[in-house]
Amino acid sequence: MKKGFLFVLAILAAGTAQQALAQTKKVVADKIIGKVGDRIILQSDIANAVEDIRRQGGEVPPNPDCILLEAELVKKALVLQAEKDSVTVDDAEVESLIENQIRGFIQAYGGREALEEIAGRTIYQIKEDFRKPFKEKELANKMRSKILETVRITPNEVKDYFESIPKDSLPYYESELEVGKIVIFPKPSRDIESYTAKQLNDIKKQIESGSRRFDQMAKLYSEDPGSKDNGGQYALNKADKGMWDPVFLSTAFKLKEGQISNVVKSKFGLHIIQCVSRNGDDAVVRHILMIPPVTEDELNEAKGRLDSARSMLIAGTLTFGEAVNKYSNDEDNKFTGGWEMSREQTSMVTIDQLDKTMIPLLKNLKPGQYSQPEVFTTEQGKKGVRFIYLRTRTEPHRENLKDDYNKIAARALEEKKQNILSNWFADKISTYYIYVDPKFGSCDSLKPWLDASASRNK
Repeated sequence: MKKGFLFVLAILAAGTAQQALAQTKKVVADKIIGKVGDRIILQSDIANAVEDIRRQGGEVPPNPDCILLEAELVKKALVLQAEKDSVTVDDAEVESLIENQIRGFIQAYGGREALEEIAGRTIYQIKEDFRKPFKEKELANKMRSKILETVRITPNEVKDYFESIPKDSLPYYESELEVGKIVIFPKPSRDIESYTAKQLNDIKKQIESGSRRFDQMAKLYSEDPGSKDNGGQYALNKADKGMWDPVFLSTAFKLKEGQISNVVKSKFGLHIIQCVSRNGDDAVVRHILMIPPVTEDELNEAKGRLDSARSMLIAGTLTFGEAVNKYSNDEDNKFTGGWEMSREQTSMVTIDQLDKTMIPLLKNLKPGQYSQPEVFTTEQGKKGVRFIYLRTRTEPHRENLKDDYNKIAARALEEKKQNILSNWFADKISTYYIYVDPKFGSCDSLKPWLDASASRNK
């Protein structure tokens, strides 16, 4: 069972939205190929999962039917044990997870109607289809967490794990950096903001008169690259407060279908918003964004403020965290404490994970140094001023305990958990009623399950 078991656990933990959606469409020919207690596994469950990996461009593992069936058997066993141990999942928690998935689908497919057409089901039916598998997945994850809640790793175990790796198998790491930045977006003058608002009001009048369509004007005038080519359209949900500017979201949900808002101001600039359709907490809207330009004087003033901040940092009279809080007015920048974050949400990043416009600033910096303040433009066309702080830079190297202890410890801990779970299942399998279709007899990873199935069904 240990071979490939980590991949099985990864599949169990993932549960992507696309995999969930695939379950709404079963293949025509179906049969029971596995059973744990009273929980059945259908051929279509495995076929859909394999097809979903392919559809997303993922790498299909060798013998995918074997590995995916094992993942389902593992999940069913964890669910049964969770019920025995009185581990529960709150219905409201499951409902929230389902709602988040549905909102993700609506956003991905461009609206409620598009989702229903792709799924061949109504939103209500999709939610009903999701309820049982979502609850099972959460129960399985909670049971797994319960089994592993006391597992820890010691420095000696990390050392032993590292020394067990063949030296020619140790990974090679490219250079990694810890990079911070302090950003100021100058506020445009009232006159320029008023002029931009007048432009938007003129566009609104043309649309309301019927001489122009909103989507046409969005393609011509909107400065939002994320929606410009799509006529300014977005799918929204009231609960997505973390994803949208609060003023934008609030204004969108006050509109009636077809209605266009007055000019509103968000952190991105000025907008007019049109409600295309509304269904409860879901809405499809269009918007036109215009960013009031800032003058050279305003940019130079911001540059002067950052020059002062940089001088105090170099003198040691101000810490980087204090400087971020005092000077930066970029909300995203403040949220991370000024640090650039990797895909794994750590402060160590590789060059390819940085904004390309930052790379020239880092070229001549040594660890502990600050770049000169510079004017830059965001992808949305907004002008600001920033400077960069390079805290650390690692050299390209072969993995070692000194430089990479945390990464090695994380892998060692995961392997320890894998072994504990594998042993736990080896002890528990015989206590469940198990059935595995004999056609999977060639699957080495399923041997304990096949043995249990054979002994139960003699």
